[in-house]
Amino acid sequence: MNKLGFFATSILVLLALLSSMVFVVDQRQFGVVYALGQIKEVITEPGLNFKLPPPFQNVSYIDKRLLTLDSSDTEPVLTAEKQRVVIDWYVRWRITDPSDYIRNVGLDESAGAMQLNRVVRNAFQEEINKRTVKELISLKREALMADVKREVLEAVKGAKPWGVDVVDVRITRVDYAETITESVYRRMEAERKRVANELRSTGAAEGEKIRADADRQREITIANAYRDAQKVKGEGDAEAAKIYAEAFGKDPQFAQFWRSLDAYKASLGKKNDILVLDPAASDFFKALRGAGATGAAAR
Repeated sequence: MNKLGFFATSILVLLALLSSMVFVVDQRQFGVVYALGQIKEVITEPGLNFKLPPPFQNVSYIDKRLLTLDSSDTEPVLTAEKQRVVIDWYVRWRITDPSDYIRNVGLDESAGAMQLNRVVRNAFQEEINKRTVKELISLKREALMADVKREVLEAVKGAKPWGVDVVDVRITRVDYAETITESVYRRMEAERKRVANELRSTGAAEGEKIRADADRQREITIANAYRDAQKVKGEGDAEAAKIYAEAFGKDPQFAQFWRSLDAYKASLGKKNDILVLDPAASDFFKALRGAGATGAAAR
């Protein structure tokens, strides 16, 4: 029984020892083998590998993929005309030499990201200080990013190379600092209100012009219509007068009598009309008193 237990224990120890000597490197990683704190070997190809058991040798992994570093600094930067602007940027980078990276930067990706963030921020500050706001938002923006990338590459590939490669540097946003953004918005709002008021004034003037023209056309149309109506009415009155003259010319006494009846009708047409006249002295009742009235009435 003791021999069986010893045998089982020995197998377990051997399996544990063997598992500590075997490691797998993923295709997305570098495998770095350390021997007593010193880099013994860097494995760049994926697959199964062997090493001495701890503490003689240890292994760590570093990401070999393309990494993205986003800006986290919100401090304003001064432009050439002393305007305070805030920029957002990102950097695409990767670790190319794990040995140089570990010696000069750190043991993981966060150490490289921290130092790279400082270098990129300083490069942006230096380049933005040389340019105006207009240049930052114009086609010269590409030149700015190219200059920043060149400066960053010079820093990471200098006397002590970092073992990294910077693939791309991009600006995602350029904006005024919060202290002056509100004043800029107020100026923009005032300008828009000025333009709106100017358009309203122009529209009101055009509206008054159109209304005045419409009123003038209406007055002209009414005047022409009144003129034509008066002309037609005059022609009708003339024709009526002609007919009356021809009719009354045939019997003047009857015509006089007829006009008198029209006058009586117009003067005494209402019940409340009151006339105070002397029939003997007034010419108003002459038709009733004269002999012509009797003869006209008989006819």
